[in-house]
Amino acid sequence: MGVQYDGSGFFGWQSQRHARNVQDVLNHAISRVADEPIFTAVAGRTDAGVHACGQVVHFDSGAVRSLRSWLLGINSNLPEDVAVQWVREVPAEFHARYSAHSRTYRYVLLIREVRAPLERHRAWCRRGALDRDAMAAAATHLLGEHDFSAFRGAGCQARSPVRCLHSLEVTRWHDSLHVVVRANGFLYHMVRNIVGALVRVGAGDEPPDWTAFLLASRDRRLGAPTAPPEGLYLAEVGYPPEFGLPPAVMSWGSPA
Repeated sequence: MGVQYDGSGFFGWQSQRHARNVQDVLNHAISRVADEPIFTAVAGRTDAGVHACGQVVHFDSGAVRSLRSWLLGINSNLPEDVAVQWVREVPAEFHARYSAHSRTYRYVLLIREVRAPLERHRAWCRRGALDRDAMAAAATHLLGEHDFSAFRGAGCQARSPVRCLHSLEVTRWHDSLHVVVRANGFLYHMVRNIVGALVRVGAGDEPPDWTAFLLASRDRRLGAPTAPPEGLYLAEVGYPPEFGLPPAVMSWGSPA
């Protein structure tokens, strides 16, 4: 299933006993339709306040329902801040996490001189101009396969800090900047730490090659503060074409 959610009312994806989370809400809705306990596996866990346009989950069930019945039935049991976008049957070897070959995140920076109350849970609202060209130049130093320890959040449980960044773009869209990053996988807080560094460069506090220095240092303590969660969206998860999964449903226009 493709799932979209507004993360501002959740303490992340992961099931937790005493906090509202996306996984428990979704498991409950699917279980109502399947008439049996259902437990979902997810392409990528998101933190508190982080949104998803293209989250992908899978589950196993002995219930026989049409795809339309799954879709409409599950959505009728979900709160307004979560919705299933599509449902497909997949082969038994498919796994939402392990079958994925890439993940794409989008981070939205809103540049305004006054507060934007309607966007406070949708973007990182900042005062002061950011130099998009300097940020784009800084981004080029992070492309390819590297040890991303300098951008790895405390508490990360990944066995290896090595990841491969396929693309990292900074684009302008009206009065916002969008940082779009695609990789084979991400470390804990990696995207938000990259955005924090790019913002330091864009504000003129560091030169564009500072990201190369951070990467070589492998020291998170030398980096910028972690960008806040509200600007981050899991935009899309990439799978081999033989699974035939639909593209993610985006919530904004394409930045110029």
